[in-house]
Amino acid sequence: MPLARSLSVTSLNGLDDWDDDLDLDNSVLFEVAWEVANKVGGIYTVIQTKTKITTDEWGENYFLIGPYFEHNVRTQVELIEPPNPAIKRAIDSMNSKGCKIYFGRWLIEGSPYVILIDIAATAWSLDRWKTELWDSCTIGIPWYDREANDAVLFGFLTAWFLGEFAAQCGDEKPFILAHFHEWLAGVGLCLCRVRKLPVATIFTTHATLLGRYLCAGSVDFYNNLQSFNVDKEAGDRQIYHRYCMERAAVQCAHVFTTVSQITAIEAEHLLKRKPDFVTPNGLNVKKFSAMHEFQNLHAQSKNRIQEFIRGHFYGHLDFNLDKTLFFFIAGRYEFSNKGADIFLEALARLNYLLRVNQSDITIVAFFIMPARTNNFNVETLKGQAVRKQLWDTANAVKEKFGKKLYESLLVGNLPDMNKMLDKEDFTMMKRAIFATQRQSFPPVCTHNMLDDSTDSILNSIRRIGLFNSSADRVKVIFHPEFLSSTSPLLPVDYEEFVRGCHLGVFPSYYEPWGYTPAECTVMGIPSISTNLSGFGCFMEEHIADPSAYGIYILDRRFRSVDDSCTQLTSFLYNFCQQTRRQRIIQRNRTERLSDLLDWKYLGRYYMYARHMALAKAFPDNFTYEPHEPTAAAGFRYPRPASVPPSPSLSRHSSPHHSETEDEERYDEEEEAEKDRQNIKQPTMSNVTQIPEWRKRSKKGSVDAGNSSNASTPTNPSSPSDLSSPTSSLIEERN
Repeated sequence: MPLARSLSVTSLNGLDDWDDDLDLDNSVLFEVAWEVANKVGGIYTVIQTKTKITTDEWGENYFLIGPYFEHNVRTQVELIEPPNPAIKRAIDSMNSKGCKIYFGRWLIEGSPYVILIDIAATAWSLDRWKTELWDSCTIGIPWYDREANDAVLFGFLTAWFLGEFAAQCGDEKPFILAHFHEWLAGVGLCLCRVRKLPVATIFTTHATLLGRYLCAGSVDFYNNLQSFNVDKEAGDRQIYHRYCMERAAVQCAHVFTTVSQITAIEAEHLLKRKPDFVTPNGLNVKKFSAMHEFQNLHAQSKNRIQEFIRGHFYGHLDFNLDKTLFFFIAGRYEFSNKGADIFLEALARLNYLLRVNQSDITIVAFFIMPARTNNFNVETLKGQAVRKQLWDTANAVKEKFGKKLYESLLVGNLPDMNKMLDKEDFTMMKRAIFATQRQSFPPVCTHNMLDDSTDSILNSIRRIGLFNSSADRVKVIFHPEFLSSTSPLLPVDYEEFVRGCHLGVFPSYYEPWGYTPAECTVMGIPSISTNLSGFGCFMEEHIADPSAYGIYILDRRFRSVDDSCTQLTSFLYNFCQQTRRQRIIQRNRTERLSDLLDWKYLGRYYMYARHMALAKAFPDNFTYEPHEPTAAAGFRYPRPASVPPSPSLSRHSSPHHSETEDEERYDEEEEAEKDRQNIKQPTMSNVTQIPEWRKRSKKGSVDAGNSSNASTPTNPSSPSDLSSPTSSLIEERN
């Protein structure tokens, strides 16, 4: 089974110290998840972005396993014949027994092979398999939980396929490694161990089921982790069977990983196993050849958003768009978990501060959270129609004016400006102006909500009184639908929208990782995160002064809700005080952190986890010798050499401050060089013991790694005031 790499692993940036001697030619990796070619949540982004570096490492020996849904396959998957004979025989064998298994290439970067299982085709086996699950694992699944029933079907078919593949490989069986994501795929892992299949297993939880439910119920979660009666809490929320599936997968896996250290502590208490590894989520970072290209994209996308604002606020456009900042929050509609509650409260306080200080800055805060709607708001659509009508009127008058001006200049006369426009032109313009008059305030919500009276965001807006009045310096727009470039209202996709905003605000209470602030960082947009999110803890660990790089970390662990809201208000108000030049410098610094979130760096965590699983499952062929972590200090990005001056101390060299962003230039190359002297390649760290990897050949033991390769970034030896919140959590727990 040859390993055909499209790119040498050792040539990837950040993997120079990886020892490529570990032979993967006789190993096969299966990655199992419900969100393979099936977008449901954030796990889809994890798998989709990670496949490129995984394919580079494993080549033709890497396969993804997911559910078959025809509407997804039509647009994302190219169905082909399996090139691997054992895979083909396993699929043919299962199809001959009534299953429907499909094979193809997922049309994303890396073009990985996918094996898609049609669970509906074998639904007739559900009762029999649920009985077997009860007999073997003592897990009972109620008939009414369709999602859990789908998990049972998917798990049994996955285990069936892995067993069939192992049987079809013949005498020269490869080392099989299966990586399962989340509880929906966990049944397959349990069955692999129950049936004693020759498979090394990894289980990754991206968020614990019970943790998400507890946090949504306004529980003081992190201060009571040790005292929860997990069985009772799961039973009270009617998810006990799901919790049992998740916990069984965690206990059965050879290697258990989570996506952040904050989630690792949570999993240890709720799932009763300490993770072997933390595998942070990354992104595929693409650098621009031109240094200012992402700044140009920001300006272009900002113009698109400004066009929407002109239409949405027609009749009340009494603020300067050049002095308007766009804030946004996006993600799953979890009002308290995602921090939408304290964001709204902070916006109300920010509105008061801007008004009493007579600031000329206007804030437009977007809430991009999908909710139940039936259509666009008529008033919102009318606003865009009025804007287009004004644009058409202005163009018509411009064409007529230009023609008369041209004819006057053609005969050598200076135009008489009083005769350039006639009464018809003035009448047309007056009618256009009258059309912009409105008696009501611009709508807060762009759609008609099905549950308007009970919607959490709308009720909070009613309570704090942010109704987009002319007196308010903070405007709110609730867009309860995912963004799309084909939308008749706001025709931009999510990436373009993020690039056009000035600040992403994600004050989450429960956020195992946090892709939204990570995407902001990669696109050079400052963001606010919390020390209860995986992203925030990761950044605090690697950056000595995150705010200098545009990464604001809100303390929601050691402060009350009111204190956290006050701190968030301070972040927002201080950001409003920055000049355009300061925002440009900060965006440049934020974008330079993107290498830290690249899969080319973070992908190594998954490499170590896979090799540990191989060593545990096949000790005769792979071994590792754990040892205590050394006291060698890691590395944290220091404070930048030059920090944008604080607003109170800022002085302009010219008498008059330029109002256009393009006119405010600074020496970008000089700034970049100063930051490059500070930013170094981070070292590896891990929350658990650091393994020293070795591989034993037939003739003897041959090292497949050394201590430097096996080392993972340790927390830096730093003063206590720089220690990350997760270290405090660990100390408090111990």
